[in-house]
Amino acid sequence: MNSSAFTTTRLWLMTGALAGPAIVSNVTVPLLGLCDTYITGHLGNERFIAAIAVGTMMVNALYWLCGFLRMGTTGLTAEAFGRGDGARRRTVLTVGVSLGVLIGLLLMAFAWPLARVMLGVMEPPAATAALAEEYFRLSVLGAPALLATMAVTGWMVGSQNTFRPMVVAISTNVVNIAASLFFVKVAGMGFKGVACGTLLANWVGFGLALLLALPMREAGHALFCRLSLKNGDLQLRRYFRVNGSLFVRSACLMVVSFALTGYASRLGDNVLAVNAVMMQFFFFFSYFMDGFAFGGEALCGRFYGASDRESLRRAIGALGWWTLIVMVVFSLLYLLFAREVAALLTDQTVVVEGVRHLAWVAALLPIVSAAAFMLDGVYVGLTSTWMMMVATMTGAAGFFITRSLLWIVVEQLASPEWLTPAATLWIAFMVFLFLRGAVLGVALPSRIRGVAESPADAVV
Repeated sequence: MNSSAFTTTRLWLMTGALAGPAIVSNVTVPLLGLCDTYITGHLGNERFIAAIAVGTMMVNALYWLCGFLRMGTTGLTAEAFGRGDGARRRTVLTVGVSLGVLIGLLLMAFAWPLARVMLGVMEPPAATAALAEEYFRLSVLGAPALLATMAVTGWMVGSQNTFRPMVVAISTNVVNIAASLFFVKVAGMGFKGVACGTLLANWVGFGLALLLALPMREAGHALFCRLSLKNGDLQLRRYFRVNGSLFVRSACLMVVSFALTGYASRLGDNVLAVNAVMMQFFFFFSYFMDGFAFGGEALCGRFYGASDRESLRRAIGALGWWTLIVMVVFSLLYLLFAREVAALLTDQTVVVEGVRHLAWVAALLPIVSAAAFMLDGVYVGLTSTWMMMVATMTGAAGFFITRSLLWIVVEQLASPEWLTPAATLWIAFMVFLFLRGAVLGVALPSRIRGVAESPADAVV
């Protein structure tokens, strides 16, 4: 591919065009979280907000652990797209969907012991734990559908198509919101209705993803043919090597997320409820940034596969400018309107006031995390997942060290008024996010210099 064909302006527009549908679809995800928080926030007791925070964390932790099914599939598919290698694209989709269904079935089979372990780690109050376990054991019945959907949509993004994943995501989340409201408000199922809505939506989303993928080139053959393990061109070994690093990275994310919720739960339902609302601020920003990261994955993978170093540099530059714009907008919004947003999510005054005291944290979150989101997209496209793993492990170490040091200050020394126990958790979380981006940023120049190598031989 001639690099001169991709000017800076054209890449700016291409990034926006790929990111646009992804952002639109991602916006429905935080809306789903906001809806769940709204429903539970009006059931009459803050315990329900705490329970949905714990239950959602349990479910999401497992899905984050399996995030390689989406990211690895996107990166490898985009690389194959840049090389014009249809056989490799078919392989990535076949393996991704098969692995997603298999892992999902295993999660269903081991739902009870998994719930016991995760609740034991987080140690929420007994009443909250019972509700959270009920939510988890119902929601996990949709795991095979959701994990397979992750692989299908990742393949679509790698094939430079973010519109169809948008349709899948919007439809799934609309069904989820509508079904949850129906089961809770109309059918009178109470807290259980939220989990039932999630379960129904996951299976509907899987069916829709298959319908939309089949007309795309290579997809029909990949989904309905038997994979030939003897075909050396399929490079299954590389598929699992790339995704192995992503698995470890996801495990680090899960540990930090569990620790954040676990530390909060030990401070009581009030702090746990405040954390649940604060996480909505983070998620809302992250889903916007993920939209641009998706565009980065598709374009960087494409240029990496084509060994087009100059276009890759320009694509990263365009992605950086988009990231800066989103970061500034969200930081200002959170600084000015944190309390008002919290009041929309819950009518519990004590929770709203707790969020108000952490408004400065909400404003800093976009600033310290923007680089991590952007560079994750770049590195997924480069299939340089080993460095992503190193960056996340470094960030996780920073999280636990920072939290421990700050806790000593709060417990044993004279600490300023703003350094509350809840604030120590979020400062540690921001250190985690910052270190991830910093490590990836430092390593990026050398990684770009290696693009001229054959992608199939590159170290991942």
